[in-house]
Formats: sequence, structure tokens, C-alpha cells
Amino acid sequence: MRADSPKGTSKAVVLSAILHLGIVGFLALAVVPCSFYESLFETLHLPASWNPITCTKPVSLQGEIIEAELVGITGAPPPKHTPAKPTPNTVPPPPSVPPPPSEETPKIKTLPPPPEHPDTKDQEKVVAEGIQKAEDAKKEQEEKQRQRAAELDAQAAKHKQEEQKKIDELFAKMDAADKSVKQAQSKAKQAKQQMEDLKNAQDNGVDNVPYAAQKQTGANGPDASLRAQYLAAIQNTLKQNWVGPDNMPANQQCLLHIVQLQGGQVVSAKVDSSCPFDDAGRKSVEDAAMRANQLPYKGFESVFSRNVDMFFKP
Repeated sequence: MRADSPKGTSKAVVLSAILHLGIVGFLALAVVPCSFYESLFETLHLPASWNPITCTKPVSLQGEIIEAELVGITGAPPPKHTPAKPTPNTVPPPPSVPPPPSEETPKIKTLPPPPEHPDTKDQEKVVAEGIQKAEDAKKEQEEKQRQRAAELDAQAAKHKQEEQKKIDELFAKMDAADKSVKQAQSKAKQAKQQMEDLKNAQDNGVDNVPYAAQKQTGANGPDASLRAQYLAAIQNTLKQNWVGPDNMPANQQCLLHIVQLQGGQVVSAKVDSSCPFDDAGRKSVEDAAMRANQLPYKGFESVFSRNVDMFFKP
């Protein structure tokens, strides 16, 4: 059987308990006085010879009892006084030895005893102050982080604005260059048209009217009346001042509403909603009327109208 088996362990525990009980019983027997055992045996009416623990009895001597009275020192006669003979002092006195210096014992400072009832309010106050300081430090750190993030965002936004500004300036320069090219092309076209008009100039009997191969009305139709000649003159003036985009549709016309003053000065020009041109084409027609500024008037006083509605065909 192994010593660490459950059965062996139980046996060892039982033997150990019996041993301890025996030791405790022995100590109990040794501590209890002998008179207890004697009284116990007498109470139980058991023979005294069975008692293993008995008290030692005093020894009694044979003979008469002697009675005596203790007198003491005060009861005896005083001793006789005999004067002592003086003896010469032949022994020199011992040299005087100075007493050793007394060593001062170090004073030990004793700390005051701790209070019996510590003040918990002060401790709570200290703890609360520590927590408040930690929270303040945390808030300060978070505020610094927010400020840093805001600064980084501001720098990024500023850099982005600068980049966008550069891009806008570049596009503006490109638009200005494109506009300059278109204006130059328009001026060249106008100069070419003027050269052709001068080359093919002929007296058509109407003053202040640009040259046209055929007199046309505002609807681009043949009409020999003075009103038709007046609208044809406005049509030719608009063409000379028109700078249209390259993608203008062919064989299409746009209804234009012009408001002018007496004398032919243009006040406003607005295309009709039915105009088939796109936004750029519509704006080019309106700009042509505003750029002309002065429409034909001399010779057409009788047919002059403040509001002129006509079809413009590129």
C-alpha cells in the first residue's frame, strides 16, 4: 500500500489524533491537584489504593509535644559596650580616581501616537483634490491636442486654398488667352468683312446701311419696303458685332427682343425663350446688340420703333 493512498492517509490521521489526545490527557492529569483525585475517590466510595495519585502526608514523630515561645531580639539583654582600641592608620589613602565621564544617553524622539479617531473628512478631501488635479491635467492635455489638430486643419485648409488659388489663376489666364484669341479672330473676321464691303461697295440709295448682297427683312426674307430695309440694316449691324462660339448650329435663327432710345441707342437686348441656341450662343447674340450700342436710325425715322423684335441668323 502506498503511503499517499486515501486509506493510508486516513489511518495516519486517526493515529495522530489518538496521540494528541493522549498528550492532552497526560497534561490534564499532571495539572489537576492530588486533592481532587482523593475527593473524587471518596465521593465515588472507591478504595484509596486504586488512586494512582495521592498527596504526601506530613511526618509525625513520637514523644511529647514541646511548647516554646519565641522571644525575639527585643527580648534579649543588650550587649555590653567595650571601647575599641585605636589602631594606627598606616595604610596610605588610595589615590583619588576621577569619576568616569558620564555618557549621555541619546535621546530618542518618540513619535506622537496616531489619533484614535482619524479625520476621514481630510482624507476624502485629499483624495478628491488628487482626482480633481488628474482630471484637470487630462482636460488640459485634451485641449492641447484639440488646439494642435485645429492648427493642422487650418494649415491644411490654407494650403488647399493656396493650391486652389493657383489653379484658378491658371484657368483664368487660360480663359483670358482664349478670349484674346477669339477677340483677335473676331477682329480679323471683321476687318476681312470690312475689306470685302469696301471692295463690293455700291450705292443702294439708303444712308447709314451696311452693304448686303440682298436686302432682307428681320426675318431674313426679301422685302423692298422701308421697314424691311430698316430690319435688314439692324441685322447687318448685329452680324458685324457678333462673336459666336464655334459650335453654333447651321440654318437656325433666334428671336431677339431689342429696346432702344430715340436715335438708335440700345438699352437692352434679350433673346426669346424659344431660341434654339445654347446658353453661350444666346449670350453671344445679346452681346452683339449691346456691343453695337448704336443701331441704324438716319433715314428710318418714319419706321423707327422703340421695341424691335427680329430673328437673328448667324
